[in-house]
Amino acid sequence: MKISYNWLKEFIQTDKTPQELSTILTGTGLEVESLEKVQAVPGGLEGLVIGYVKERAQHPNADRLSVTKVDVGTGTDLQIVCGAPNVAAGQKVVVATVGTTVHPTAGEPFAINKSKIRGEVSEGMICASDEIGLGTDHAGIMVLAEDAQVGTPAKAYFKLNDDYMYEIGLTPNRADATSHLGTARDIAAFLKTTVIRPDVSAFKVDNNDRVINVVVENEQASPRYAGLTISGIEVKESPQWLKERLAVIGVRAINNIVDVTNYVLHDLGQPLHAFDADAVKGGKVIVKNCAEGTLFKTLDDVERKLSADDLMICNTEGPMCIAGVFGGIDSGVTEKTTSIFLESAYFNSVSVRKTAKRHGLKTDASFRFERGTDPDMPVFALKRAALLIKEVAGGNISSDIVDLYPNPVQPFAVELPYKNVDRLIGQQIPHEEIKAIVTGLEMQITNETAEGVSLSIPPYRVDVTRDVDVIEDILRIYGYNNIHIPTQVRASLSTSQRPEKDTVQNLLSDLLTTNGFNEILSNSLTKSAYSDKLDSAVKILNPLSSDLDVMRQTMLYSGLEAIAYNQNRQTADLKLYEFGKVYSINEDKYIESQRFAIFITGDATQAGWNKKAQPSSFYNLKSLVDGILQKLNITDVTLEDCTCSKMAYGLNYIKNGKTLVKFGAVAKEALKKADVDREVFYADFSFDQIMQIVKKNKIVYREISKFPAVKRDLSMLVDKAVTFDQLKRIAQRTERKLLQDVDIFDVYEGDKLPAGKKSYALSFVLQDAEKTLTDKAIDSVMQKIMYNLEKEAGAEIRK
Repeated sequence: MKISYNWLKEFIQTDKTPQELSTILTGTGLEVESLEKVQAVPGGLEGLVIGYVKERAQHPNADRLSVTKVDVGTGTDLQIVCGAPNVAAGQKVVVATVGTTVHPTAGEPFAINKSKIRGEVSEGMICASDEIGLGTDHAGIMVLAEDAQVGTPAKAYFKLNDDYMYEIGLTPNRADATSHLGTARDIAAFLKTTVIRPDVSAFKVDNNDRVINVVVENEQASPRYAGLTISGIEVKESPQWLKERLAVIGVRAINNIVDVTNYVLHDLGQPLHAFDADAVKGGKVIVKNCAEGTLFKTLDDVERKLSADDLMICNTEGPMCIAGVFGGIDSGVTEKTTSIFLESAYFNSVSVRKTAKRHGLKTDASFRFERGTDPDMPVFALKRAALLIKEVAGGNISSDIVDLYPNPVQPFAVELPYKNVDRLIGQQIPHEEIKAIVTGLEMQITNETAEGVSLSIPPYRVDVTRDVDVIEDILRIYGYNNIHIPTQVRASLSTSQRPEKDTVQNLLSDLLTTNGFNEILSNSLTKSAYSDKLDSAVKILNPLSSDLDVMRQTMLYSGLEAIAYNQNRQTADLKLYEFGKVYSINEDKYIESQRFAIFITGDATQAGWNKKAQPSSFYNLKSLVDGILQKLNITDVTLEDCTCSKMAYGLNYIKNGKTLVKFGAVAKEALKKADVDREVFYADFSFDQIMQIVKKNKIVYREISKFPAVKRDLSMLVDKAVTFDQLKRIAQRTERKLLQDVDIFDVYEGDKLPAGKKSYALSFVLQDAEKTLTDKAIDSVMQKIMYNLEKEAGAEIRK
């Protein structure tokens, strides 16, 4: 939100500098994000003075140039060569002296230097209006009134005042501060002064020649609606002061009527809308909802399809304006307009918010209505705007004010015990100081006791409904910096179950990051097209877009979108991981679970002069998954083939009857949904299950054996249905003490083997912690393992 320093000073009398006010605003909760000096015209007319042309003579070497003697009040006349046809002795003019930089209306700024023009010295420039940014006329120099004082700075003569613009980061709860009046309230409370409101005492109805009837059919969406007509106006360019005032806060001038409504909006925080009175068909304004699908063309020349929930301002023939959001193209003010109906209303914030979001419209009016405007302001703002319109556009007020307000919004009643103030702030504030602050914020004290006060909160403070809200206001006005910080802090320590979730997450992050992975963070909102089971998806009631209409049910597509984004930017080799949550609903019960996902795509190793690039494979991912389980000391997992529809192939690791992790190659259908055109390997861990296992883990330390390990290999023929995991478990059950590890180093399937068979080559590592193994002991163990492999798995040992 933008606020003008000079505009603020119309509401409060203060000699505080712009920088000092910036500090005050930030301290009171209206954080000033930037403070910028704004000049009424570029360059601020610096270096330009009022001069008097004492002499004018024809240039001896040029027919279209004149040589002048100009008095600029320094005691020394300047010789200036001028090319304007209207320059003459006796004129008061604007002079740019040597060293001045002038800023023309069109074109780049340029400096004035002492020079020779066709052999004659020129010590400045006599200016035309377009040469100094005051207009577009270049027919001749500016000729000023005879009473202009020689030597007066042009800035002072034209009454140009520099201004300062505050960019305030307004928080959503501060609906009361969306105007210069609202901002001034906080400053006034801090400085213990009063706010000077605009004077509307001159308002009077001139006649009742143009009465427009108003009917409000939806009082819930429009609790208050006011309006009047102004006739005999002339729509034209706004006066300079109005254009300058709006320009400081970045509002483009349109015409005098629209500019006044914009001015009052930023002045008082009350949005207004001016309708061409001739466009109000039937002489009646009807505030109602139109039928679903009604077409309506807004001021931006876009035809929109209305919802039955959109509140509309209509005439007897159709809609004219989306209430509180945007006007219609057929009822707006144009240069042909001579009479207007001026609207000032209090609309329901929820209704406006939903309508603005539904149509993707964000206007200054909806910005304020969505947060909640002052229900007591519409009539005051109407009078303020009517007086300004008469000033800048003429005309007369041609109807009484229509004010439909059947159920006035009542102030909020809040009890404020002093002990609560002291407890929450942590420091006792004098009671008189508390009362001065709340009254400075326009809260009325309705009752007072030794224990506290009863307050009536004006309805424009939609965020103040409890004593804690009032205490927050007291603290920000009193000043956070005025609260004493104790030298000691007392706190109770709470214990939590070990290891903590964050510790485990950081452990895994460190492991993956040191192995070349990058962490990603994705939105939990995604599109319903990714949901295989839409009935179990958690749907968003008011989605921001069709791409963000459900909560994600899997981490897969978040990662695939990141991969697609990078691949489209020539980054194809990716190793990513993400911690996040997935969501679902089952029989009206919402389920939220923590997941941990890994993605690998592209080349695992880069090509070099002595090696080829090695593409990523399923086994790169399996090695990583096994390493993670080893790092977490998770053992005794069982394996099964992954049958998930999102996987082309893969494995599930199961622990305690639950799937701990599923991993493999992503199916082509899933890749296509996310526009990924390369193979991707994906692992999906249940982080919740990891935590349950890790919390129960007991790490047992043992001394490293001093005796050597022995390795034996076996080659065998097995059925294709037999897995390595089955063979490994058979071996581990056979020898629990000496067998340390089982691994597979070769798999062969081909024409040379019997049908339905495959060849496995396994290695077995044996070690005794107490002695060196003998050949007899080793052979005995291997014979038992071979016997059980033949018996239980049907293995045929190949010798």
